[in-house]
Amino acid sequence: MSSEVNDSTVILALETSCDETAASVVMGGSDVLSSIVSSQIDIHARFGGVVPEVASRAHLEALLPVVNSAIEEAGILPTRIDAVAATAGPGLIGALLVGVSAAKSLSLVWNKPFIGVNHLEAHLYAGLLDDPSLQFPLVVLLVSGGHTMIIHMKDHGDYTVLGRTIDDAAGEAYDKVARYLNLGYPGGPVIDKIASEGNPHAVEFPRAMMHDGLDVSFSGLKTAVINHVKKNPEMHNVDVAASFQAAVVDVLCAKTIRAAQQVGAQGIVLGGGVSANSLLRSEMTRRGNEAGFKVALPSRAMCTDNAAMIASAAWHRLKSDGPTSLECGAYPNLKLAAVPR
Repeated sequence: MSSEVNDSTVILALETSCDETAASVVMGGSDVLSSIVSSQIDIHARFGGVVPEVASRAHLEALLPVVNSAIEEAGILPTRIDAVAATAGPGLIGALLVGVSAAKSLSLVWNKPFIGVNHLEAHLYAGLLDDPSLQFPLVVLLVSGGHTMIIHMKDHGDYTVLGRTIDDAAGEAYDKVARYLNLGYPGGPVIDKIASEGNPHAVEFPRAMMHDGLDVSFSGLKTAVINHVKKNPEMHNVDVAASFQAAVVDVLCAKTIRAAQQVGAQGIVLGGGVSANSLLRSEMTRRGNEAGFKVALPSRAMCTDNAAMIASAAWHRLKSDGPTSLECGAYPNLKLAAVPR
């Protein structure tokens, strides 16, 4: 199979791991012909978070229109598609099953290979999609609502987790702080927005584990924010948000750059929903460049869950490992490793 995968190989990928219904057509692993994302944020906002059953039903309704739009935007016929991929995990089990089942069905109908993709692995490719010139080894900071990891990416499919959160993910901490401050859901974008109006030095929130290895912790920071607001109810939300965000970004930048120095990385890449954060992007670029590293930022469209990164990861997996068996299931707790084939 590896000899058949080349720069003209076209993959249709589906992404339904959480609350985005996405489809994308990518050629050669990096040429994005289309990328369609249907967000469920408005549906879940009234609940203050993602409701799994609601997400699954929304995926069922949106998937076929999204797939048709992706193929149409790519300007190709289905016969030009060489393989079909889908996120197999991690994620919400019901949501994952929608995408995996649809991708398998299309692979059977079109008689094309199916590739199950690890959602975490796909996030590693978001930055590479926007800058294919990046050279290995790389250190990738993967920050989202469910995950915070510092990863040594030695080559395609060859990576080691150097550090991870021991409690809350960065995005989870953003959501919890935003909920406490009555700022709405999702918390990341609204805190990022109002923090620009506040004073990041108003409160010196703790930088947990700053000098202790490469793991991170945000649960204590979240508690510190809540306690401070209780004791100082007159304090403006903009200053609380700015100070909280400064603490998160300070830790993420320091640990990521330290990891890159330890492994002799050629560059630093951001991935995951929190990589859209304006302060994280600017500070990682500034501090990374000062430390001598090239810093690659995915476009904001590639930060959130999307199917283009799924297709890119699928192209590399198809080239190295061949297709995935149609007996592949959905794996809600999948770690950063190859999908069972």
